[in-house]
Amino acid sequence: MFYLDPPARLKEKAYTTVPEALSKTQPKGPCFDRSGRLFVVDIPYGRIFRIDKDKTWTVVAEYDGWPNGLKCTPQGRILVAGHRLGLVEVMPDTGEVTVLVIGYRGERFRGLNDLALGTDGWVYFTDQGQSGLQEVSGCVYRWHQTLARIERVLSDIPSPNGLVLANDASKLFVAVTRSNTIWRAPFVPDGGVSKVGVFLNLSGGGGPDGLAMDLEGGLVVAQPGLGVLRFDDSGVLTNFIQLPADNIYGGNAIFWLRYAGK
Repeated sequence: MFYLDPPARLKEKAYTTVPEALSKTQPKGPCFDRSGRLFVVDIPYGRIFRIDKDKTWTVVAEYDGWPNGLKCTPQGRILVAGHRLGLVEVMPDTGEVTVLVIGYRGERFRGLNDLALGTDGWVYFTDQGQSGLQEVSGCVYRWHQTLARIERVLSDIPSPNGLVLANDASKLFVAVTRSNTIWRAPFVPDGGVSKVGVFLNLSGGGGPDGLAMDLEGGLVVAQPGLGVLRFDDSGVLTNFIQLPADNIYGGNAIFWLRYAGK
């Protein structure tokens, strides 16, 4: 018989708070660009905000598209997974919005949720729509930034949400919200996936949402209703951050989470 150490409970620190003039905002999809500026989305009001290093908030873009996940590429592009418009690009300085791809093989997406930057120009994103255990119809796609080619990676998923690549790009992790699981999809040489399975069975909360990978290969999971969980590469829970009750589902503050001593 062996025993695992209990997970370390970490403290959060408020990074910034939504200004009073923007108080109806519930920020989501945070991503830093290479200059250290933080970008977040405001889903129901279709806005993209930039938060500068001095914590000043600026409306970069506003459009009818329900933006959700957001990523800043190393080349300075801002890519957004939108529920209404599909995969779009937002110009960080002008706010101009360009629709990049709206569907797959003649059918429109059902409602994009989140995205992750892959290697060699690929962008992976989830098409969640209203899928769930009652309708297992969610998908994961990938789109190439220079070739403008789109491929379906996974299908028949009950509500795919956040996703992230392993640090060595050998596998893709997908948060499957309605089944409260994290799927692991190993890549094969032709770029497809094989032997897809469940990496984590979670419990409680509202099901996993955003995912991130730390430098040590740890998987960080945002679990609405609980907090933020960190698992090592074997799936062992190592860290737990419990956010204030009024910020479990978004709230009006963005928290800066650090591992002790790092």
